[in-house]
Amino acid sequence: SRSPHTATLLPSGKVLVVGGASTAELYDPATGTWSPAGNMAASRMFHTATLLPSGKVLVAGSYGIDNSAELYDPATNTWSPTGSMAVPRSFHTATVLPSGKVLMTGGFEGSYAPDTTMEEYDPATGTWAWVGTMISSRAGHTATLLPSGQVLLTGGESHSTAQAELLGL
Repeated sequence: SRSPHTATLLPSGKVLVVGGASTAELYDPATGTWSPAGNMAASRMFHTATLLPSGKVLVAGSYGIDNSAELYDPATNTWSPTGSMAVPRSFHTATVLPSGKVLMTGGFEGSYAPDTTMEEYDPATGTWAWVGTMISSRAGHTATLLPSGQVLLTGGESHSTAQAELLGL
């Protein structure tokens, strides 16, 4: 069994299931079968798994304070390392922006306290860039891309009274 894990729908219609272990699996809803999807470099839980415009999946962070990230390529069924986040994260969010970059917000950091930091992953270069801080520290929150291109952050564990914030990146 896997827990806590993520399930990411791939363009092929298969679902990549990651977490609770260092292994990953693919579920094919057309046949109702499971197949191996290789081994990640690290066991992950409370991470994010984000489908990139290229069809690859960015898996980042983990409980136990992990700033590593890796990419799953469904075309080759392989994992490869990519740049590490500046801040260790778990219970964070990952949002694909209109630019194709991925915005990481908040989560628990090294001291297991909700964090205010934000950074972006650039799939073209495999690097991360600092993009600022949120008004309120957050972990276990949501981040929703709005039609305007803004990102709405709501809820989560926080050390502030702010209930929501709107990011215009």
